[in-house]
Order: sequence, then structure tokens, then C-alpha cells
Amino acid sequence: MAEVTAKLVKELREMTGAGMMDCKKALVEADGDLDKAVEVLREKGLSKAAKKAGRIAAMGLVRVALSEDGKTAAIVEVNSETDFVAKNDEFIGFVEGLAKLALEAKDNDIEAFKAMPFEGATAGEVLTAKIAKIGENMSIRRIDKASGEVLATYIHGGGNIGVIVAANGKDSDDNKTALKNIAMQVAAMNPQYVSRDEISEEELANLRKITLESALNDPFTLPKPILNGLLEKVHGVWGEEDVNILTEKRADKSFNFNYLPNFLSEEAKTKLAGLAIAAKLEIVETKMFKSLVDGRINKSLKEMCLLDQTYVRAEDGKQTVAQYLGTVDKDLTLTKVIRFEVGEGIEKKEENFAEEVAAQLK
Repeated sequence: MAEVTAKLVKELREMTGAGMMDCKKALVEADGDLDKAVEVLREKGLSKAAKKAGRIAAMGLVRVALSEDGKTAAIVEVNSETDFVAKNDEFIGFVEGLAKLALEAKDNDIEAFKAMPFEGATAGEVLTAKIAKIGENMSIRRIDKASGEVLATYIHGGGNIGVIVAANGKDSDDNKTALKNIAMQVAAMNPQYVSRDEISEEELANLRKITLESALNDPFTLPKPILNGLLEKVHGVWGEEDVNILTEKRADKSFNFNYLPNFLSEEAKTKLAGLAIAAKLEIVETKMFKSLVDGRINKSLKEMCLLDQTYVRAEDGKQTVAQYLGTVDKDLTLTKVIRFEVGEGIEKKEENFAEEVAAQLK
């Protein structure tokens, strides 16, 4: 039997674009014959699949699966190039099968998951076969799972968003309903954390820094005494026209000063922000500015943290998620929340449909 060298594997990979291990197996099967190895890859659909691997797959499906005892749930995201394929029954069945497989995964390592036995092969090999058959690039992007004494799952938009909410507490119908409601809240409001306790000191410090800098860069939202102090410094900094507008509006007692930015040039607004930044050390020490920053941070945290969010079905429009859960069962405690949204974080390719059709006709 001919020796399969690293150089041969590399050469075959460059010719076909297939994976390194697939190339090695093909060369072994072809007894080191490069041309025969190419044919082996083509017959298995691996070369065809590899050529599609460069295409952006940002559509797809999210699916969840429950263990038999209902105490563990797994979630998977599988991407495709088009929404059309995501609605294909074969693709849907494939993703649902992978969600069940994810229940058996030891961790969230995708390469290890793709190596798991699946439908008489491995999950990765079945994926490659699907790519070759369906004719689109696809990828198993991520998996995760959660366990709890009681949990609920929710799929939104036919599979665009998937959520798992796990908790410790009584496994009752009321608690399951409550967690289902929370899962829908998570799908709609996309919290970054379950509670403030999950936010590190470093993240809080960074949030404060960003909030402080953004306030200084938008001086017309600063407390009026601070803004007026900055406006006293614009003579000699602003152009004559902007200074005249400021003088005119100040003299008009009926004018709502909140609308002043609408009358000023962009250059004037930029220079005013520059004055605010230059006076940063003085401004940040004032009690009113600290209160402004604290208020904005608190508002951000209420949006970022699930338990602090306003419960979307609250009758009074004020009840938080934590308060809602307390009315159902004060001993019900969330332990893990997972939210997958198809394609989030993937840079989607902007395409001109007319140009694409013209290119295919050529």
C-alpha cells in the first residue's frame, strides 16, 4: 500500500477544499492515487460540500429537546444559507434529531458534538451529506443544555428563537406556566443576565465608563446648570452664526430650550461636547452629574437583567419579573436561562438579487 504523506493530503485538500481527515481517508482508500482520491471525495459528496463551505450561512433553525424525565433540556442552532432550506422538512428533521443528540453531549464543544454517533455515522458526516444533497452550506453552530427541578422551553417564530428556562422549586403546573411566560419574556426582551449578581465588577466599571463618556458627548442631555455653564464658554469657540442663534433663543422667553440643538450647526454641537470633555474632572464630581450617571446605569441594568425587567404581561405595567415569580411561588428560583437566536452575531452578506440572477445566467 502506498504511503499517504502529509504533502499528498495537503495537495488533495487544496484541489478539492475537503477537510483534512476526509482527504486522508480518501487517499488511503485510493491507495495514494491522487486522481482516484478526488473521485472518492466526489462520490461521497465531500468535495461538493467543501466548495460551499465559504458561503455565509446566517439563516437556519433553533430547536429544543426535553429528556424523558423533563428535568433537562437541550438546544441547538443549525445554520443554512436561505430561509427556504430552513423550512425544508428534511432540514427540520435533521435539526430536531441534533437537539435530541445534544441531550447526550458532555459539553458544548461543537467539534466533539459533530464526532458523536448519529444516524449510523457521525453528526458531522451526516451534516456533510446534507450539504451535498440539499446544495447549500450548512453549519452546526452551537449547542447548550440546562437542568432543573422544573423547566420550560419556548420556540418563537417557527424556530427563529429558542429559549430554555430552568429553575429549582416545586414541579407544579403553575410553576411550569410561570416559567413558560418567562421564556416568552426572554425571547422578546433578550436579557443579557438573569440577575445583577451575574455582572462582574469589571463589567459594571465598564458600563459606568461608557455611560459617563456618552453623557459628556451629548451635553444637551446634561443637567441644566451644567449645560448653562458650558454655554457660557462658547464665545470665541463657536462661529458667529451659532452664537447669534444662542443669544436670540435665550432672549425668547417662550422658546423651549430643549429644541436648541435643532437650530445649531453640527460643528457647534461637536465643539460643545469638546468643552464638556475638557471640563470632565470638574463635571464628574458634581452631585447632579453623579445622579444622572447612576440613573442611566440603573435604567440599563433594568433592561439587561431578566429579574429587573418589567414583566411584559404586568397589568400595572410596573411589576418586575422577580415580583411576578414571587406571586406564583416565592421559593421558585431561576438557575439557568438560555436564548439562541438564528444568525445573531453572523455578518450577513448583502446581495443584489438582480445581479445574482444575471451572474447565474452567465
